[in-house]
Amino acid sequence: MSTMSLRLPESLHRKVRELAEQEGVSINQFVTTALAEKLSALMTVEYLEARGKRGSRTRFERVLKKVKDRPPEPEDEL
Repeated sequence: MSTMSLRLPESLHRKVRELAEQEGVSINQFVTTALAEKLSALMTVEYLEARGKRGSRTRFERVLKKVKDRPPEPEDEL
């Protein structure tokens, strides 16, 4: 583990402290979890963009043609 010194505006620090107390965790754990969630979201976007670039409209349409044409289930109708 490593240590990181972080300067926060007082208002943000106060809110983090309140939320950490509500969650029953330390400020350190709260900030660590928040950072992990943000990294995960950013990495997911990068992953999906990379996957999208590998896609092929032609292959997609070929697969879509295999789906039978039928009306939607009643709960799926708009």
